[in-house]
This record gives sequence, C-alpha cells and structure tokens, in this order.
Amino acid sequence: MCGIVGFIGSNEATPIILDGLRRLEYRGYDSAGIATLNHGKVEIRRAAGKLVNLEMMLQERPLGGSCGIGHTRWATHGRPSEINAHPHCAGGIVVVHNGIIENYRFLKGMLTGKGHHFRSETDTEVIAHLIEHHFKETGSFEAAVRLALSELRGAYAVVVLCEKEPGHLIAAKSGSPLVVGHRGGEFYVASDIPAMLSRTREMIFLDDGEFVLFGNRDMKVSMLDGRKVRKESKTITWNPLLAEKGGYRHFMLKEIHEQPRAIADTLAGRIQEKGEVQLEELHLTDVELRRIEKLFIVACGTSWHAALIGKFFIEKLARVPVDVDIASEFRYRDPIVTGNTLTLLISQSGETADTLAALREAKGKKGKTVAVCNVVESSIARESDGVIYTHAGPEIGVASTKAFTTQIVALYMFAIRLGLARGTISSGQCRGMIHDLQALPEKVEKTLMQDGAIEEAARAYMGAKDFLFLGRGNQYPIALEGALKLKEISYIHAEGYPAGEMKHGPIALIDEQMPVVILAPRNETFEKVASNMEEVRARGGRVIAVTDHAGEELTGKADLILNLPAVPDDLMPVITAVPMQLLAYHVAALLGKDVDQPRNLAKSVTVE
Repeated sequence: MCGIVGFIGSNEATPIILDGLRRLEYRGYDSAGIATLNHGKVEIRRAAGKLVNLEMMLQERPLGGSCGIGHTRWATHGRPSEINAHPHCAGGIVVVHNGIIENYRFLKGMLTGKGHHFRSETDTEVIAHLIEHHFKETGSFEAAVRLALSELRGAYAVVVLCEKEPGHLIAAKSGSPLVVGHRGGEFYVASDIPAMLSRTREMIFLDDGEFVLFGNRDMKVSMLDGRKVRKESKTITWNPLLAEKGGYRHFMLKEIHEQPRAIADTLAGRIQEKGEVQLEELHLTDVELRRIEKLFIVACGTSWHAALIGKFFIEKLARVPVDVDIASEFRYRDPIVTGNTLTLLISQSGETADTLAALREAKGKKGKTVAVCNVVESSIARESDGVIYTHAGPEIGVASTKAFTTQIVALYMFAIRLGLARGTISSGQCRGMIHDLQALPEKVEKTLMQDGAIEEAARAYMGAKDFLFLGRGNQYPIALEGALKLKEISYIHAEGYPAGEMKHGPIALIDEQMPVVILAPRNETFEKVASNMEEVRARGGRVIAVTDHAGEELTGKADLILNLPAVPDDLMPVITAVPMQLLAYHVAALLGKDVDQPRNLAKSVTVE
C-alpha cells in the first residue's frame, strides 16, 4: 500500500501520473510503477527504489497513451522488489491497490487450482487474476470487477484498466482512501489530494463501497451492487503542503488520528474466523513454541516501552519468564542465551543499530529470534528467524505514535499465539481476546474524540517547566511513554515513574508549579492510584487524571479528569497512549515547536 494515481483524458498520461506520484513521495515507499494503454496494448514499467529509478527507465523506454495508472508501494506482502511492485497484470487486466486483502491466500489457492500462475508475493496480484477469471466468464470488464471485489475481504482502494476496454478506467474503495479529481472531461483518481492539486481543485471523495466507471469524457458513480449514487464535487482550497498532511497541521497529528486504521490493518489477515491468531511469518511451530524456556524483548526508546508492555502480556498469557532489555545494553552484559531462548527485537524502522547488534548477539549464541517491525525487508526483519509486521504504514513524524500502538497489538497477538501453543490459555479464552482486539479500533476512535479537552489541558499547563507521569502495572510504561513524548517534541523536562515509587523520591519535587499526569484505569490498583492522587494534591500539585472511571472515588482528587472508553485491562495501554500523544502534541504546537522534526532526533537511529 501507499500512493495511487490514475488518469484518463486526452493528454499524455505518463507525465501526469509521474507528477502525481512525486507529490505523494512524502508518504514513504520502496518501489514504483506505471502502466498505460497505448494503441490498444497494455505497457508496464516498474522499478525498485525511488521514483528516479522509474524515471530513468522511462527515459530509455517511454510509455505513450492517454489512459494510465501508477503506484508507489510500501511493502506489506513480499519484499521490496521490481517483481512485487505495482501495477500487477493478469491477462490484460492491470491493477494498482492500497490496503490489505485478508483472504488472499484462499483466493490464490482457488485461482491456482484453475490454472492461474502468480509471479509476485503480493496480495494485490490476486485481484488482477480474480478479475481476469470473471472477465473470461462474463465478457464484461465492469461486471468482472464488481464480482471480483465482492469476493475480497479486507481493505482496498483499487484502480483497474483493461486492454480490451481501452476507453475505460475503473476505481473503487472499501476501507482505504480514494479521491477523484475532474477538469474539462479529464479525470484523475488518487489516494490523496496532493497528487492532483496542481491539475484541479474540483474533487469528489469516495465513500466505502462506491465504484466509479470512467470513460467517454464522463464518470458514473454507483455502489458495488450497482445502485446509483449522486456525489457532490468539492473545491479544495488547501495549500499544497497542508494537502500532504490531509488537512492536519502536522504529520504527527495526522498519524495519531490514523491509529484506528493502523490497528485494523495490523489485525487484518491475522484473526481467523474459527477464533485463532495466524502469524504466518513467525516461522515457529507449536513444538518450537512449547520448547521456549525464556524470552528476551530488546528495543530502544518508544519501542522499549512497548517491550515493557509485552512482558505483561507474555508472562500472563503464556507463563514464560521475560527479561526486557534496552538494546544498547543487551550485548554488553553477556546475556545467557540458549537454543530454547527466544529474543524478540522491536524496531519501527528495522534499521536501529543497537537493536540490530542485539539481534546478532542473540543469533551468535544460537538463540531463536523474531522481529516486530514496520518496514518489510528491513535489516532486522531480514536477519531474524521470523517477523511480525506492524502494518502501520509510513510514519513521517519523528516522534512515534501509530507504530507504537501497533507494536502493542502485535505483541498481544504473539502472546495469544504463544499461550495457545503452550496450553496456558484455552480456545474459549482466545475467542474472547480476539473479540476485544477487533473492538479496539472503534475504542481508539472514541478516545480521539477527547482531542479538544486535551488541547485545553495543554493550554492550561504549557507554561510548566517540569511534568511528572505516574502509572502502575502496565500503565507504568505508558507513563514513561507520555514523559518521553513530551520531552521529544516540546523540550519540557518530564519523568515517568511507577506510581508506588513516588514516595521514594519524586514526591520531593511536587509543588503547585508541577503538573502530575496520573494514569488510573479501573483495575486492581485503582484505589492505590487514587491514594497517590491525594498525596500529590496534599502537596499542591496539579493532577491530570486519565481514567475509564470518573466516579466519586476521583471527585476532588484531580484538577482535570479525562474519561476514556473502557476496555479489558490488558489492552488499556493502547487507549491511554492516545491522550499521552495528544497532550505532548498540543503542548509542543502551542509553544511553536517543530513537532514533526524535533531538534537532535532522527527517525531511524542507524549508529550506535
């Protein structure tokens, strides 16, 4: 998934598509390609790496034609390579696609049995073959696409052209964004507004389940089942830079609000209908999982906070002892790694130098390794024995948000998988946990509705020189993460502490100038955390309580209460992470800081 651009009109398509893809480069990608219909024939050019590689190919082998589609790919299924790059073709049907097709393995098996041959490792190629299959049956391009899309399960935004229907282009969406632009009988379709903004400001935003047929200087919008739809065109007044951010002021804020979709994408294809977690790329059998005697989870920065939460999951659900190490310390302490030790390496970029060194230390001692990573075919993902990809999509802001919450979700799925293999949880318990996971995107959506209240809190406390964040149990890592986010982007000193440790030092710092953020979900430690609030208030501290239970127990104990949706305690860190991100964001934005590129920090730390 990443950037889509399509065009049909009277002008040459290739320059228009290339320009649109350049304007989507901010999204991050690992390969690119273009297909056009030229004199009734499909022609495709694809290249791994950056757009410049595709441009050089096009200089040597130009593409003509006034109808075409293009794509920049962020790998989800299959390594970054020319053969996995979009567009994908089958029998003259050419497709570009964003999203994840959950049932692609089933469809691929079915189509293989009917004689179809696949060249790539992607889920997208299945769509092209499925449309080809129905085209042979119906003889209709439009009917074939409708039938194929009705069989897909998951998220998609697709644009399709057909060699035998040179005057038409089809676009459709379900769960992934797609926008149509129009001007003077020419039509543009893209995954985001910036791709078209230099060509037109008249745009139509497609809703899930909608299907567009372009041709003969006209377009027809309908539902997938054929029902007609009337769409209103909107005039876009954003400047190009704001358009890249989807109307958000900063990439970080956009990425905070993308978390429901990122979590859903990370779950997609992993949750089986019969109530199991499928982690195909883990490459560990049930027998191997049962042999594990010890786990290390190794990471840096925000990923280390996810690791701390993962320890709670794995020890509770799988009953395996877990050590959590900061990657830069792991190999220097000569860790005891055996053939029955599993080391989980967590890295958003997959290139973090300290984490990569820890991976090699574990492998050198003959231990098994698994990466939790957001970048397909990154160094850590390639060198590990297995991998769990977090399908968060490209994260532009240096301060990690959606990569962090999807890491937590990935670790929870791993803990379930490990617990099932070891017999420490039952299939019934597993089904309940899966139900809770599936409800999580909607709960995060509801949490994001607190944005306005959190901005007001930021305005009230932005003048503070120090912050203290407190939490118990699995909320302690969220306290650390809240403090880190604030430090990273606002440059305000902040500390995260276990709430029970406050009396052993930090309480000396509390006065009327210090805001204290206290994470207090309604769990077995709620009453103890409520007592910590009273201790802070008794010393003049200003309390911001983050809870899913704003009952009488908290009345008078906090200056501000943020009441969040209730979820099972294991998953509460995903919910409480969101206000921590928003608080840090709004404080930094109000102070006029460079939110997306804070000083002295890099997105991927590739040196020790």
